[in-house]
Amino acid sequence: MNQQLLNLFEQSKIKNHIDHELYKKYNVKKGLRNEDGTGVLIGLTRIADVVGYIRDEMGNKINCEGDLIYREIPIKEVCETALKDHRLGYEKVCFLLLFGHFPSDNEFDVFMNELNSYQLPDGFLANNILAHPSSNLMNMLQSLLLQLYCTDELAEDTSPENTLRCGLSILSRFPALMCYSWQSKAHFIEGNSLIIHSVNHQLSMAENILHLLSQDGSVDEKEAELLDLLLILHADHGSGNNSTFSNLVVASTGTDLYSATAASIGSLKGPKHGGANITCRHMMMEIMDEIGCDASDDVIEQMIERLLQKDYFDHSGLIYGFGHAVYTLSDPRCEILKQKAYQLALSKGNLAEFHFYQRFETKVKERFIHDQRRSICANVDFYSGLVYEMLGIPEDLVTPLFACSRMVGWLAHNIEEKLYSNRIIRPAGKFIKEKGD
Repeated sequence: MNQQLLNLFEQSKIKNHIDHELYKKYNVKKGLRNEDGTGVLIGLTRIADVVGYIRDEMGNKINCEGDLIYREIPIKEVCETALKDHRLGYEKVCFLLLFGHFPSDNEFDVFMNELNSYQLPDGFLANNILAHPSSNLMNMLQSLLLQLYCTDELAEDTSPENTLRCGLSILSRFPALMCYSWQSKAHFIEGNSLIIHSVNHQLSMAENILHLLSQDGSVDEKEAELLDLLLILHADHGSGNNSTFSNLVVASTGTDLYSATAASIGSLKGPKHGGANITCRHMMMEIMDEIGCDASDDVIEQMIERLLQKDYFDHSGLIYGFGHAVYTLSDPRCEILKQKAYQLALSKGNLAEFHFYQRFETKVKERFIHDQRRSICANVDFYSGLVYEMLGIPEDLVTPLFACSRMVGWLAHNIEEKLYSNRIIRPAGKFIKEKGD
């Protein structure tokens, strides 16, 4: 950019400064967050609830053990019910989130037949994916969704019924879009072999993802079941999370589902949202490289202090994988995933790294309780990066996998908003004069 223009920009930042105290004066909620850190209510939903605190009789926030509720069912019970047959768990949870109950055998057959009826349009792989590789898969997936719009003759029908049809077509096709985009990047940008397998509709979504990524198309059943669990844990997180809210804001204008979903992917790409698991994994790898997995507790505590003092990693003062906008004492997704991470580490001969993660988690919690007099919990991002790596999932696909799993949550909330609110979302901003009055 021209230096003179940059100088003008720097001058404008001084002239247009907004003092922090003005937000309090006008009761403006930064980030739509209340003073106690809780979120401003932006809607009503029956799809999912994120529980991290309760209110006493005076309305004060009280921390509690976390839970994630899908259609009034706690997430632990959701996982146990969905995975009792050891496969197709995510698809059953998709049905649950969309229709409000776990399916009967006949209902599930109808649902699966609909999902399996969709495939990529003829020539789409060659002309849209292989012909235009991208260095960033999230941007690529946004583009591909908008290109799918061009193949859908009913894309502009935003009725709830057609939104369901359109959403199921996106949900069904997304694993192929994601995996083929990665193969395209790996070949054309990174110089690796190009390996393309056809989608196998006899496999579950988790199985198909592993099938499309493996060199020989083989699938390990235990690894597929763990990936199935990861998809379930990320399927929804209420209507207030950034990517779902982005979907609702865009959809409330009356635009098509492809546009709204592309907006959600753009939101999820950010390191403060879906990209956090990659940042956490990078942080932990850098720490382990420097001090080793057998480091003493004192050395781990010193590393934590360096992170907090902005003297290490990205110098942000943040410890990635810890803290959450809602959860206070625990993140239920993290607790479930931690158990599975141990089992996977045991089978992969990676217990030393897993035990380091556990010790690091303990020391971070102790640090906040002792010195800052507040509780902090590890969130789902802390162990998920480690699990994805042990599963052999390429790093480039970790955030796209988050998008793949959250696709059904975006769809369910989109439909709910159309049915019961159906008003354009239009908050207000307060104009501030030069003197702030």
